[in-house]
Amino acid sequence: MPERTNRAFHLVQRPRGEVRADGFELRESAVPKLEDGQALVRVLMLSLDPTIRGWLNEADTYLPAVKIGEVVRAGGVGEIVESRSERYKVGDRVFGMTGWQEWAIAEQGLGAMNVLPPGVEPADALGVFGITGMTAYFGMLDVAKPVSGDTVFVSGAAGATGSVAGQIAKIQGCRVVGTAGTDEKCAWVKDELGFDDCINYKTEDVGARLDAACPKGIDVYFDNVGGEILQLALARLRQGARIALCGGISGYNELDPPPGPNNLMNLILNRARMEGFLVLDYVSRFPEAMAQMGAWLAEGKVNNRATVVDGLENTVEAFQRLFDGGNTGKLIVRVADPS
Repeated sequence: MPERTNRAFHLVQRPRGEVRADGFELRESAVPKLEDGQALVRVLMLSLDPTIRGWLNEADTYLPAVKIGEVVRAGGVGEIVESRSERYKVGDRVFGMTGWQEWAIAEQGLGAMNVLPPGVEPADALGVFGITGMTAYFGMLDVAKPVSGDTVFVSGAAGATGSVAGQIAKIQGCRVVGTAGTDEKCAWVKDELGFDDCINYKTEDVGARLDAACPKGIDVYFDNVGGEILQLALARLRQGARIALCGGISGYNELDPPPGPNNLMNLILNRARMEGFLVLDYVSRFPEAMAQMGAWLAEGKVNNRATVVDGLENTVEAFQRLFDGGNTGKLIVRVADPS
């Protein structure tokens, strides 16, 4: 068998501000030979998520920072083409940390890749059944705890996590309002996802529109963006409101820390709660969430969309779309087609 060659994006310079193409280098190298307990994965799809931006910084977050010279860390779906492991057999499709590359090694033990159940499409494995879907599920149900009749506000409603979080709130019997960056995205959020309203934060007065869409105030805010929209949500909390802090993408590329909200006193006045969370704290309960997501999909209660970019070589350009609003739903790079 001829020697396989792997193409992979390596981090060569940490971004300062916006992510730039010159911070990465696409290198070729031989695919390593397998050792006992390992399997060779042909990467099919890569998951592009805002959390990767934090891993590119020098400081560690909830995972260690990607080191200079390393392959960029990312989740992905692939298929097993060779195996010296009892855990994986040739033909299995797997999900795990593949990295921005064409070939990956699946290990056993801590950090092992998971075999996908039959019938689960790779894009769904990265979306509703992946980290973004799990984040929406536990962030909404376990942290925000919406109840029927609540008014729920979701920022980044056309993104991978926000789109699912809002639909879960609708399933719970809530009135749901979102924000998105184009009229087309707002139409998708309302017409296909079933949100009650959606505000174009780039062209509309968000505060005035929130007053009109949530006249009695906000019971739950699912925050994906931070910044000014968090400030506006804090100003409109109802008594006993809950804020689930999922992300703050509006400030990820800032060189200096963005100014924090200056109205946190509203949490006290309204006996409200604001709580951050990490989906990794819920890993043991992923099977429960995946089963429920599967049922909702089958019943037509959850709508799933992905923006797919073809070609590993286009990964950096695709990743930049997360920060300029160039995607709707889950953002994925298709590296190869299944065998």
